Amino acid sequence: MIETLNSWIASPRSNSQTTFRLFCIPYAGGGTSVFHKWPDSLPSYVEVCPIRLPGRESRLMEPRFTKLFPLVRELAKSLHPFLNLPFAFFGHSLGALICFELARQLRRQNDPDPYHLFISAYRAPQLPNHNPPLHQLPDAEFIKRLRDLNGTPEAVLQNEGLLQMLLPLLRADFAILETYEYVSEALLTSSISVFGGLQDSIVSQDHLAAWRDQTNNTFTLHMLPGDHFFLHDAQSDLLQVINRELVQLAQIPKG
Repeated sequence: MIETLNSWIASPRSNSQTTFRLFCIPYAGGGTSVFHKWPDSLPSYVEVCPIRLPGRESRLMEPRFTKLFPLVRELAKSLHPFLNLPFAFFGHSLGALICFELARQLRRQNDPDPYHLFISAYRAPQLPNHNPPLHQLPDAEFIKRLRDLNGTPEAVLQNEGLLQMLLPLLRADFAILETYEYVSEALLTSSISVFGGLQDSIVSQDHLAAWRDQTNNTFTLHMLPGDHFFLHDAQSDLLQVINRELVQLAQIPKG
């Protein structure tokens, strides 16, 4: 178990069998609750460590990041003490992009590389972003686009008070995505598994398959039922694949 936590890492469950850590990063506007039930479905030796980004949950009053690289540098520094075990990253949408650049930042710092990246619902970073920017839209149009994305519960969109609290966070998170500029670097040594939704109208299978060009290790692509937020409706299928691939990684002890 991680004995000394910082504000970035949600407290994991105590587990004396831990020999591997899975750091999980949510989508835009998401929090650590996305991963609350994951430990029940993964090997007993895997410690699920959800990442709590500034501006949400217990960090609600902290300044939100609007650029990717300052966020990644701070997160990498915070993770440094917890890289004493083999580890992997999982990220969905915004979280996937953070995972990728976080792995590259760790390499710049001469920290250990993740054994594996689980990339979910985000196009390969070298591909141009042709989606119209959202983060500076007027509120009414921004809310309409959020509804189209189907990632924000309708009850939240209908709750004016809650929505006004959430909008600045969502705008900041979308600004991270929409101001990101890819820079070519050496390929990752981590193996990569990519997940997509069969009904996702935002990220195509071709977008996902292009992640193959970011690693000199093994690559797998898994298409699951659902739209851009399939990690909710197809969570069981997603966790079955993650479970299987964690066990199959030769470096990880079998539980």
